[in-house]
Amino acid sequence: MFFETWNDFFSMGGYGFYVWLAYGISLVAVVILIVQSIKERKSILKEVIREQQRQARLQKNESRGAL
Repeated sequence: MFFETWNDFFSMGGYGFYVWLAYGISLVAVVILIVQSIKERKSILKEVIREQQRQARLQKNESRGAL
């Protein structure tokens, strides 16, 4: 193993603060992107369903008018 102790691992040769800060910021950014993507997907699916329902209503009204 490269590091002798866990303390050496966390201190990263004196650069631990910057290393762990970079990991933390990256993790937060990835989590935000995942959450944003999930919300956007749900929003798009709702809009597609709403549009399909609208199209079905229009077709139903058009078929009534043809009779």
